Amino acid sequence: MLDWKKRAGSAGDRVDEPAVGTRSRGYWGGVFFSRALGIVLAVYLVVTVLIGWYWSSEPKLFPVQQNAQAAAQREGKPMVIGYTTVETLKAVATTLLDKPGGYLSNDRLPPGLWLDNIPSWEYGVLIQVRDMSRALRKDFARSQSQSAEDGDLAKAEPLFNFDNKSWILPSTESQYRDGIAALSRYEARLSDPNQKGALFYTRADNLNNWLGDVGTRLGSLSQRLSASVGRVKLNSTLKTEAQSTVTVKPGEVPQVDEEIVETPWLQIDNVFYEARGQAWALSLLLRAVEVDFADVLAKKNATVSVRQIIRELEASQEPLWSPMILNGSPFGMLANHSLVMANYLSRANAAVIDLRQLLSQG
Repeated sequence: MLDWKKRAGSAGDRVDEPAVGTRSRGYWGGVFFSRALGIVLAVYLVVTVLIGWYWSSEPKLFPVQQNAQAAAQREGKPMVIGYTTVETLKAVATTLLDKPGGYLSNDRLPPGLWLDNIPSWEYGVLIQVRDMSRALRKDFARSQSQSAEDGDLAKAEPLFNFDNKSWILPSTESQYRDGIAALSRYEARLSDPNQKGALFYTRADNLNNWLGDVGTRLGSLSQRLSASVGRVKLNSTLKTEAQSTVTVKPGEVPQVDEEIVETPWLQIDNVFYEARGQAWALSLLLRAVEVDFADVLAKKNATVSVRQIIRELEASQEPLWSPMILNGSPFGMLANHSLVMANYLSRANAAVIDLRQLLSQG
């Protein structure tokens, strides 16, 4: 309520007038508050953008064999067959959780909430972690199909298959760390000469089974990346009832439906970074496999094939200098990063097919 004072006029009348300074103080106070709030918001946005830029940096490749040897020295354990593969899988999963910004796929606050490229990269890495943990449980740690599963590996696989976006009760990070702990227990028993329960079999058929999953992943990624520019694809879905009602005359070519496959514009960068995440993790796991399966690969003359796959995958990890994933036409003025990535993964997949054929030969 305004404070009024009385002032006598020339005719004896009184005029009401607001007290000096009361209105001006309220006005300038509001202006100061608005400006202070604007400055705080601007600083907050700048800080979150810088943090988000730092968190968006992808982890670098690391020397697999040296990393495994250093871990064995810290634990005072001998380097046994299988140790490099398990330690590399642990290192890949740990990097997923402890990289700059931590695990971002389940963030509910800025700047993690605003980022989508690194969460897509995380999902790509997670797919390879899940595939390798399944291969350990199903193939590498079992002598035959009728042998029992390793208890720790049987616990680790479902933990890594937990929902990748759960942020509370329980959180994704806690489940994945429990999976890493289960791998550590298996690794400790594997390297302990006094314990005979943990095993790791380096057979060609075991490796071939995992490479089958690798080839399937790479083939799917190549198709999804190639769909960035849209393409016409023959519909291979067979409809028995429809075909039975259609009569094809001798010499007549049956009609085949076509469909246009194209990645939505807002999903192009997500597919690209998922592919980079899978290629990053797979290149490291293949380097570990090259160490543990060295005798089998040498016997099958397949070492060069493994190194060729690794070379193609590591080439896909070159620094990306563009601030965004470009989607130029295949022979247009601008680059198409998705097609470049698809080229590397397709060549890696072709090398995987050759490797599997070598391993299948007697």
